[in-house]
Amino acid sequence: MTSEWSLTARWVLPVDAPPLEHAVVTIAGDRIVAVETHGTRTADHDLGNAAILPGLVNAHTHLDLSGARGKTPPGEDFTNWLRVVIDYRQSRTPQEIEADISDGVTQILRCGTTLVGDIAAEGLSWTRLADSPLRSVVYYELLGLTHDRAVAATGKAIPWMITKRGQATARPGLSPHAPYSFNWLFLRGVAGVGKRIAIHLAEASAESELLESQSGPFLRFLKERGVWDPEGLVASAQEVVQQTRSAKTAIYVHANYLAPDTVITERGTIVYCPRTHAAFGHPPHPFREFLTRGVRVALGTDSLASNPDLDVLAEARFVHAKHPDVVGDVLLRMLTLSGAEALGWADETGSLTSGKSADLVVLPLPNEEGRDPHDLVMESALPVRGVLFRGKWTKDPSESISPG
Repeated sequence: MTSEWSLTARWVLPVDAPPLEHAVVTIAGDRIVAVETHGTRTADHDLGNAAILPGLVNAHTHLDLSGARGKTPPGEDFTNWLRVVIDYRQSRTPQEIEADISDGVTQILRCGTTLVGDIAAEGLSWTRLADSPLRSVVYYELLGLTHDRAVAATGKAIPWMITKRGQATARPGLSPHAPYSFNWLFLRGVAGVGKRIAIHLAEASAESELLESQSGPFLRFLKERGVWDPEGLVASAQEVVQQTRSAKTAIYVHANYLAPDTVITERGTIVYCPRTHAAFGHPPHPFREFLTRGVRVALGTDSLASNPDLDVLAEARFVHAKHPDVVGDVLLRMLTLSGAEALGWADETGSLTSGKSADLVVLPLPNEEGRDPHDLVMESALPVRGVLFRGKWTKDPSESISPG
């Protein structure tokens, strides 16, 4: 039998249960055995003035754009930004893209991410993520508004997806990129075959203009690139949600302009990327309205083409500063368990629960008494100090702390 070992800290935040002061987390092998209140047993390791949280979940990235930091600054003209990003992508060699992905993975690991949802051209991040100490869903990006381009894209993606099944920590999915870039006639079929779906939805006001009246900046953009096909255009963002309901999990990325009364089932999730949203100067995001209606909302960083880093904890802290009315336990859930549910990994991770994988982060806390532990986490600028994945330290909080 694998020997048990345990650790404690000032606060343990299981997420699926209330915070526990000086609780003890017991681990055996790669599993959490128990989370027990103070005094139940003596912990092997005391991490001191710190919080023990579930491993963090970054539900939306583009790791293949990790070399774009500072080269593709966001602006009010969304389609012009897209032009810059496309030009940047086309300038990168395969070797540079591989290096960018590797650098992105290194960054998210350092920030305490133990589960990521990554959208990748041709699924290129699969190998690096599958070999890394974290869980992932890799979404093969599908582009093709015209019928022929959509056929070609799905013809490559589906065989890729089939060959990637059965991995222990990585799962394949499909990402029909956006309503303006993938043929809507293929959406329902892709959702049924892909099972795990990610789609950029209602990201910009220009997108809404295109869907509603087939006019505006996006029409010029698509014609300019020679990919315009009015027959491939979906009628509305709500129709996208309807067409993707057969997926096992469906994440709707950004949703900056999605009507808050849009009907989203328990299989669907809004993925909010707060700092990218702010960088483009969008109106206030409707995430609070979705939360009020019981719609799941998770957090993502998006890519370094629009964000300064890949630290999903920084996203949560940004939301806390901007929207102090969002209570701490809701925000922590958005950062962990909601992301795990969104990506289909909640049976394994996302909360400190007996029987789940021993995935957790250690976060130092400020020396302040009498504060809600969620506020201590969210109002601090202190970075993650330790990361445990499947019962092994990938970032050791102290040289004196080791299993067994």
